[in-house]
Amino acid sequence: MNTRRYDTDLSDEQFALLEPFLPKRKHMGRPPANLRAVLNGILYLVRTGCQWRMLPRDFPPWSTVHTWYRRWRLDGTWERIHEALRQQTRRRAGRDPSPRSSAADSQSVKTTPQGGARGFDAGKKVQGRKRHLWVDSLGLLLAVVVTAADVHDSRGGCDLFHRRVWDDLPRLEVVYTDTHYTAAYLDEEVFSFAPFRREVVSRPAGSEGFVKLPQRWVVERTIAWLGRSRRLSKDYERQPASSEAMIQVSMTHLMLRRLAPQDVLSTNRFHYRF
Repeated sequence: MNTRRYDTDLSDEQFALLEPFLPKRKHMGRPPANLRAVLNGILYLVRTGCQWRMLPRDFPPWSTVHTWYRRWRLDGTWERIHEALRQQTRRRAGRDPSPRSSAADSQSVKTTPQGGARGFDAGKKVQGRKRHLWVDSLGLLLAVVVTAADVHDSRGGCDLFHRRVWDDLPRLEVVYTDTHYTAAYLDEEVFSFAPFRREVVSRPAGSEGFVKLPQRWVVERTIAWLGRSRRLSKDYERQPASSEAMIQVSMTHLMLRRLAPQDVLSTNRFHYRF
């Protein structure tokens, strides 16, 4: 049993949930990396928001941690882990793995001068990127697409709703959205033949400030969950695909904490809880 140095370190039970998705250890060639330590480094980086090169020396070399993070992004490992844990989390909550309802929304965030796609969201007055999120009835991620901030929600929704294979969600009946998801081309490309319908939930006339809207509050809560990972406070990634992977890692960590809760280290005065 490894000694936990940080709140983000995996417990034995949590690592057992991830181990089936990791590559098997080879008996020839270079000594293999400690993949549990690699995962601990990735979770630490996403939660604390540090730079790759600033990872503490308790973890493997930053280049090793980044190489495995990138490899798992390219071969779809993060997506497979996330989907498997999403289904397990729903079963743990007494729900069917396939939801009946879902919700979609977007979040515009600032970027840093690292390069890559970016744009200006005239509505939110944000120069950066836009995260398009599709979540189930528990707020767990079904799909995510990251684009420049000047991409309209309906255009991003075309890619978002096609990011999933609809046959994998046989019980899905409805997706709740706001009025930004009503463009004609979205109907032509998605809702005219999708097995689920769109239902628009609008703000009450004359309302100001935050309003808890029926059904749509679920995706707003997911956005708040993501905000607790400091790596997601801005978009620090060069490639949108890396931004999507960071979101999947953050949600994976959330689900691990639900499936296998662990005590927070007593030596830490401050800690985060979902």
